[in-house]
Amino acid sequence: MEKSFNMHLDLIQSKDIWKLCSQRKGETKLGEKMLAGSDYADSDLQNCPAQFVIVGIPEDVGPRANEGRGGASSAWKEFLSKFLNVQETELLSGQDILLLGAFNFNRLEGYEFGSLKQLRKVVEQIDEEVTAIIERIVAANKIPIVIGGGHNNCYGLLKGTSKALQQAINCVNLDPHADYRPLEGRHSGNGFSYAKSEGFLEKYSIVGLHENYNSQEMIDRMEQDLVDYSTYETIFLRNEIDFEDAVNISLTFVGAQPYGVELDCDAIENFPSSAQTPSGISALQARQYLHQAGRLPNARYLHLPEAAPSLSTDENAGPQVGKLLSYFVSDFIKAKTQF
Repeated sequence: MEKSFNMHLDLIQSKDIWKLCSQRKGETKLGEKMLAGSDYADSDLQNCPAQFVIVGIPEDVGPRANEGRGGASSAWKEFLSKFLNVQETELLSGQDILLLGAFNFNRLEGYEFGSLKQLRKVVEQIDEEVTAIIERIVAANKIPIVIGGGHNNCYGLLKGTSKALQQAINCVNLDPHADYRPLEGRHSGNGFSYAKSEGFLEKYSIVGLHENYNSQEMIDRMEQDLVDYSTYETIFLRNEIDFEDAVNISLTFVGAQPYGVELDCDAIENFPSSAQTPSGISALQARQYLHQAGRLPNARYLHLPEAAPSLSTDENAGPQVGKLLSYFVSDFIKAKTQF
């Protein structure tokens, strides 16, 4: 790994990619053709032919700063080993993808054992670095795909994209939680409310909120700020609206101008995540959401936070998480390039 771009960003090298590729006669894996971040350490990203730039944020301080569980730092490694071994086909080209690298924030003071106040200060430091790299990627007319970490990183994605485009952007989020908590210091539960208050987020729409886990105080503030949302119970329990229709309504709300695509892995039933749920959407529904969201021309980034395979006692959890995240990324890329 090499250092560049940001103080805590480790750029991946071609040799790192090859080590993780399982070569097989008659097949070509994505990793064999994918571009490596270290090859663009000293050049303008605009010179890179790839359309998509993948960045890992293996941290869990955001959820812990929200008085939740850690574990979200463990998804990136599992994703990487699976995604690099996806088959390259005419629908999915490695040359379209720059694997930039991953952040390493665990050296920040207070990351491991800080007080709640210290943890939230660490999140602010993470915000700055995530914002800077996302701004650089979007300014080069590339599409960032961010894997791992807590949902606190939506703030850096929204701010960085907004700064690059010089306008507030919209966002669609499939999530049991609105993450619109009060401005009490940064954590995984208030990235959207901070982005909204600071003028980086314009229209915000959430698919599948869980009615049991979003406070009335927060719902009231969301309605005051004209946040659009549907609930899981409205879709799946009371059958008042079809899932696909709910997604399309959200996309209609945000899709007229640049928007970010967020999928919190907490939404997926029995998926190892920071706030795992026994009642959620299926893996197929998550993939359908990303396909629909990625097809529209104004989709400007993809963010997949909160997967936490290290929290599972199942020895197969890590590979399964990595494989599903790989499906999500490939679904989004195919939607952007093929439809």
